[in-house]
Amino acid sequence: MSRRDLFRSRSIVSLLIAEIVSTTGSQMTWLALPWFVLVTTGSAARMSFVVGAELIGLAALGFPGGRLLGHLGARRTMLLCDAARAPLMLIIPVLHWTVGLSFAVLLVVAFALGAFAAPYFAAQKVIVPELLGEDEKRVSEATALFQAATRVTLLLGPALAGVLIGVMGATSVLVVDACTYLVSLVLVLLFVPKRPPIKQEKEDRSIKRGIMFIVRDPLLRIWSPVFALGDAAWNAFFITVPVLVLARFGHEPQIAGWLFAAFGVGAVIGNVITFRWLMSKYDGLAIITACIMGQALPLWLLWLPVPAWALAGALVVSGLANGLVNPSLHAISMLRVPAALRPNVMTTTMVFWALVNPLGVFLAGPILQEFGTTPVLVGFAAVQTVMMAAAGLAAARERGRKSAEPVLAESA
Repeated sequence: MSRRDLFRSRSIVSLLIAEIVSTTGSQMTWLALPWFVLVTTGSAARMSFVVGAELIGLAALGFPGGRLLGHLGARRTMLLCDAARAPLMLIIPVLHWTVGLSFAVLLVVAFALGAFAAPYFAAQKVIVPELLGEDEKRVSEATALFQAATRVTLLLGPALAGVLIGVMGATSVLVVDACTYLVSLVLVLLFVPKRPPIKQEKEDRSIKRGIMFIVRDPLLRIWSPVFALGDAAWNAFFITVPVLVLARFGHEPQIAGWLFAAFGVGAVIGNVITFRWLMSKYDGLAIITACIMGQALPLWLLWLPVPAWALAGALVVSGLANGLVNPSLHAISMLRVPAALRPNVMTTTMVFWALVNPLGVFLAGPILQEFGTTPVLVGFAAVQTVMMAAAGLAAARERGRKSAEPVLAESA
């Protein structure tokens, strides 16, 4: 399948559209739900607990989600998760508008949303080689398209949420998000072809085997904790943005939306550059080694008292580096794992990611409440710098090892 064939494939295009619609809604919620909690309770700590509850749900039911993915296959897992998350999301505005929404119920709903997110996110990764096969270049090119689709949501979702919150309120935006899950469900149901679940032996479903595969792989054992900690820092940043905007710029949700969107702009540009030029000239490990620090270094600007456009510019540059790196990173991470083990390993990685991610929101919430945004933003930049340096070093070592293999084989 050529690049042009990717765009002609009805299943690939429909899946791309479904990801844009569904994930745009999710990105809107990343702004709308914290904003809703912040303005209705006045508590940054409660806001962080709601975000953390969703991440805990993702972690707590991650391993059962992996078994579900292995049993149903990627397509049916995506359908089930979208069908569950739509009514769950509607519970929040319906209760708020009628009998009232208690904080305890809000935490439970957030937990349930996270629980269904775990198998869905893993299925999003597994479905690409299910549709296209095992060729790394082809999967990397398709991943670049899907990453671009996801990053478009970082552009559309928060910016649209910021506008809609100002026009119709955060509660109504959650209704829009529920509808996006239904649209995604219909697209996948009608246009993505059925595939039988990958045949698995009993030991392929073992949690221990999934963990041991990650521990023994020289690249994944570094990348898994590094990117989990890096994303935990991003979550701390996400819940900091509403507080930052309120403190520096006043009640302007549009600015919060544009700050989120700025990263998406850069990431989409990076994905296009990777798809059109970089992949045809360089291998994935070389791209990662050369570009990954570009994601971290611009973030040191965020804690400074600069105007909103400067903050957005730093996030554009960070997003650009992310867009250059991520297609190769996801393709390499996926294809290193045998097909029968992928549901297990992907959900194991997701569980670890979800266990680590609440650290960001739980630490950031009280710090924001007591000390404001500066210490959170400095910590965010520091963690990103260390984690991306470790990931780049691991990629460089793996590239060196692979380059040495033909030489060793010739000398043997």
